[in-house]
Amino acid sequence: MARHTEPLPSGELLDGPTNRQSGGTWLERFAAIVLRRRRAVLVATLLLTALAGVYGGGVVDHLSNGGYAASTRDLRIAEDTLQEKFGVSKPHLLLLLESGTRVDTPATAAAGTAYTERVRRQPGVASAESYWTTGDTSMRARDGRSAVVAVRLSGDDDRVQDTTARLVPRLRGAQPPFEVGVTGEAEANAELQRQSDEDLVRAELVAAPLILLVLLLVFRTVAAALLPFLVGVVGVALTLAILQGVTEFTQVSIFSLNLTTALGLGLAVDYSLLLLMRFREETGKGLDPHTAAIVTVRTAGRTVFFSSLTVALCLSALLIFPLYFLRSLAYAAIPAVLTVGVAAIVVLPAALLALGRWLDAGDVTPLLRGFRRRERSAEPGPPFWSRVAQRVSRRPLLIAMPVVILLVGLGLPFTQAKFGLTDERVLPLSAEAHSTARSVERHFAAGALNPVHAVLRDAPADEQAGYFRRVSRLDGVEYLDTPLGAYADGKRVGRADLPARAYVRGDVTRLLIVPSDNAFSPRSEEIVRKVRAMPAPGTVHVAGDAARFADTKSVIGDRLPYALGIIVILMFVLLYLFTGSLLVPAKAILFNTLSLTASFGAMVFIFQDGHLKWLVGDFTSTGYLDVTVPVLMFCAAFGLSMDYEVFLMSRIREQYSVHRDNTRAVIEGVGRTGPIVTAAAVLIGGVLLALASSDISVLKLLGLGMFLAVLVDAVLIRGVLVPAFMLVMGKANWWAPRPLRRFHARFGITESD
Repeated sequence: MARHTEPLPSGELLDGPTNRQSGGTWLERFAAIVLRRRRAVLVATLLLTALAGVYGGGVVDHLSNGGYAASTRDLRIAEDTLQEKFGVSKPHLLLLLESGTRVDTPATAAAGTAYTERVRRQPGVASAESYWTTGDTSMRARDGRSAVVAVRLSGDDDRVQDTTARLVPRLRGAQPPFEVGVTGEAEANAELQRQSDEDLVRAELVAAPLILLVLLLVFRTVAAALLPFLVGVVGVALTLAILQGVTEFTQVSIFSLNLTTALGLGLAVDYSLLLLMRFREETGKGLDPHTAAIVTVRTAGRTVFFSSLTVALCLSALLIFPLYFLRSLAYAAIPAVLTVGVAAIVVLPAALLALGRWLDAGDVTPLLRGFRRRERSAEPGPPFWSRVAQRVSRRPLLIAMPVVILLVGLGLPFTQAKFGLTDERVLPLSAEAHSTARSVERHFAAGALNPVHAVLRDAPADEQAGYFRRVSRLDGVEYLDTPLGAYADGKRVGRADLPARAYVRGDVTRLLIVPSDNAFSPRSEEIVRKVRAMPAPGTVHVAGDAARFADTKSVIGDRLPYALGIIVILMFVLLYLFTGSLLVPAKAILFNTLSLTASFGAMVFIFQDGHLKWLVGDFTSTGYLDVTVPVLMFCAAFGLSMDYEVFLMSRIREQYSVHRDNTRAVIEGVGRTGPIVTAAAVLIGGVLLALASSDISVLKLLGLGMFLAVLVDAVLIRGVLVPAFMLVMGKANWWAPRPLRRFHARFGITESD
């Protein structure tokens, strides 16, 4: 590698000696080995990608749909007791049988009983109960012209899904004298899986050409524009192979495919853009391609390596939550980020040299190139982002404060956020599971079909009536169904709905608490908490969707501080090792959090309250947010924000290391990374907007929310707030106590060994 007397393009960190005379950094030595054997590296990469594609190509058949809720000890005890003592558990399928006559007529009743028995005899069906077989009036519509059959399937989640796929086509549609619709958790999950697959294909077909067009405008040639796709394909193929192996040991959510594709392609674009622009910058200085590629790996490659590690560590916080939906997204996202980062450092430089002169051949934007030549001939001023930084440098506080106020204002709706769990309403209304569920909701006493179940053990008979009256007085309880009859507002109001054997088995008494609101409402959640907390004549355990929601919200709330602590501590330590500063990591964490405020506010304003639906297409506003999505969005969007932080701080630190002028370093750093961050944000934003085009409202929410976070971060945070802060703080940006400076000089992530 040629020696230079002028400062190297990356500069040196202020602390610690360099080691260039002893063979260069480990990245330089690594790059030299890869580039010497670039053809072998490319061939080996293609073979490895092909093998990974073959092995991981069938991963979709091993993915599961579920894992959105937690299961606490109290909930498990209640569910096990209901199943063992009463044979009761939440049905996997709910079949709506609509008839032109009243369901109590002899002919219709006989047909309903026969249909129920036919369902019960199907392989994989554990039980099937209906109004005709139980006499439970909650299973009959208020107008008496339809009834439901509750079906419970046997086996684990995967077996339930297989049975659903086989069974439902035989049971739905015209079943004289009934027209049968299907809903329930198993059918909703099956339709979610089908819809997710369709959305993934559509997103790829729609997003790929648009992204390629933007890549052509940014990268200028076809060969250069295809490089991010090469890196992305390698990363996604390897991730799918890793997921295939993970499914042998644990459940992985079907949504991991969507996240793998979005993150893999998006970060491939980011990293390829950073490396290619640095390579062109170095060759533009007169370096030969081989030397330019080594310098690119040592500088931009170091940034990519550190960035991918940072994003992966942010996403690792999802592993602390005991919901396999969140954990499996970490299983997908972490290898996607790391494999794309490694592929960018290994494959891209080899491809740059292998392409040679073809890299800049066939420019498809001659008009833009001609425009650039005319601009150069007119001796223009500094680039756009340099001009922005210069203007910010004149009045940093005056410019920054309105931006802070704007972001805080955009985030205010999140203070009114309400939370629930995913159900069939995440599907479009045209989906059968969704439309049938709405019919059930309109024509049946929905609370009675989905009550809060309480099991009371070892309760003296003479104390039960008083306890039932106290429970029935709780806010939000419509009535309480017990072996002694129905209770409401502290009084007995009628007979029991079911036979005595449905309420008492040995020393266990079963209570059905019918809420006034849906299972995910604050009042239903409060019913669960109060029943568990209030004095009882025996031991009480609670089950049902309301209990599952209350437990999930509680578990996430308990684990969230630890997850946030992991992210904050890891990011602070890594950014300190990267910069040697204490102020820069604190600033990054604060501003990255601020960049999420607009996204969190949009969650509530659009998806909870139902405003501006035209932005993402029609969906059903449930009046609440899925409790898992803000957690996922925070980890993913925080990681992407840190990605751009690393891009910017790498250049600012590099320039400051050369001339030690803070103002100049900030302006130059923003000017040089501004186009990269902007182009990267546009490109990854296109990938995320493709995710927002999904017909599944949870994916719409995730895609739009992360798109807004990336847009705000690239424009307002990196373009305005970060330079304003660093300009105000001056040399204090790089301050650290002497012991920490010595520690950084020895262990910091610098460009010297």
